[in-house]
Amino acid sequence: MRVLSVASECVPLIKTGGLADVVGALPAALAGAGIEMRVMIPAYAGILDKLGTLDEVWADWNLYGGHARLMKGEMDGMTVLALDAPHLFHRPGGPYEDDSGDYPDNPERFAALSWAAAAVAREGMGDGWKPDILHAHDWQAGLAPAYLRYFGDGGVKSVLTIHNIAFQGVTGGDRLNSLRLPWHAWSPDHAEYHGNLSTLKAGLVSADAITTVSPTYAEELMRPEFGMGLEGVIAARADHLTGILNGVDETAWSPDNDPAIRPYSARNLKAKAANRAALIEGFRLGEIPGPLAIVVSRLTWQKGIDLLADALPDFIAAGGGLALLGSGEPQLERAMLEAAERWPDRVGVRIGYDEARAHLIEAGSDLFLMPSRFEPCGLNQMYSLRYGTVPVVRRTGGLADTVVDTTADSLASQEATGFLFDEANAEALWGALERALRLYHQEPANWRQLMRSGMAKDLSWEASAKGYLAFYEEALQSRSEQAAALSA
Repeated sequence: MRVLSVASECVPLIKTGGLADVVGALPAALAGAGIEMRVMIPAYAGILDKLGTLDEVWADWNLYGGHARLMKGEMDGMTVLALDAPHLFHRPGGPYEDDSGDYPDNPERFAALSWAAAAVAREGMGDGWKPDILHAHDWQAGLAPAYLRYFGDGGVKSVLTIHNIAFQGVTGGDRLNSLRLPWHAWSPDHAEYHGNLSTLKAGLVSADAITTVSPTYAEELMRPEFGMGLEGVIAARADHLTGILNGVDETAWSPDNDPAIRPYSARNLKAKAANRAALIEGFRLGEIPGPLAIVVSRLTWQKGIDLLADALPDFIAAGGGLALLGSGEPQLERAMLEAAERWPDRVGVRIGYDEARAHLIEAGSDLFLMPSRFEPCGLNQMYSLRYGTVPVVRRTGGLADTVVDTTADSLASQEATGFLFDEANAEALWGALERALRLYHQEPANWRQLMRSGMAKDLSWEASAKGYLAFYEEALQSRSEQAAALSA
């Protein structure tokens, strides 16, 4: 089975969020199941230099305003198709913006990616490779299934994965022509969205099947509080929607052989104390009599960082400490920096991201906090489970699917792995923290069991790959049945 995966990011080439981790992990995870996947991304400045020997497999002399070519290369065993279109992607800023804000031609830039993907899926590439399935990721590739629908699919099945429905690729209806969409796409049944165009909606109504990154998030997306205006569209396609939980790269995130920390295992947790000491020293904290909590996150409303700021005084008063790594909304950055100024011995804040520091933070902490208002999947709670750091999270999306709440029954059955709360407010977060503090101080044996239960969970991409394999096979079976019906 051949799959063309199309996205705006892919580890290790370009990353701004969890989308890149998923796109980069899928090819290797699926290879063992007999799936040959190629990953298509824009050739941002410097990307081609990372891909070694390059072969041109497709070209277009007028791709949204300039010459473009698709260059095939290899990276860490992954076949990468880099869309080299300098007029669109060779820019000094990030993938989507520079210091002035979002690039004004983002709709056309990623429409070009989608157009090229649909073209090579439909027609095949210069080296003879043609996919069975085009797998588009998020709004940036949302027009790829739409182009297949409008201009012919060449027998290729299309699927779309929603990584975060908050980002919908909304732009003005006056761009219908510049995005190469036919006139009938301007309809509530197609790409029109409250007087604008949405490239994500175009993909949702056009794709043969839809996935999202956790089973619970798939259910939530059909509710107004989570669907963000697209809940009706998704509910109408519920029969074609599947939630497949993301996995963890266990070669990169494994406490027993992580070069960034003092290694330890579920069987022998002693070195976790040494990592805790190193973490406290690195954040210049003082003595912390209770659990040391961490946040590794974008500092946004979605992530519930404002709830954390409100619950923090009670947690500090109870003996806890906090180490935070992340960046985001200016007012939330300020709130966390002010907390560090108020409790310099208990709260350490580093604005930005550092991969090695993130590993030490996971290894040296007792609690991981993610009070998200919504969370499609989440990866850091899974990293925390791997490292014996107990999650305290809201019961939503992938958090609900990966963390088992601690109760008397779940402790007795050794299924408990963390603490969950339901309401998106500081009082509910504090209630979960109180339960965690009680177990930490009063039941150390059960606390260690909680750590070990989390470390024992199968969070690998191999488990997720089984879900994708079944999903792809079902999609192709559906195509075969459709073809048989047409020929009957």
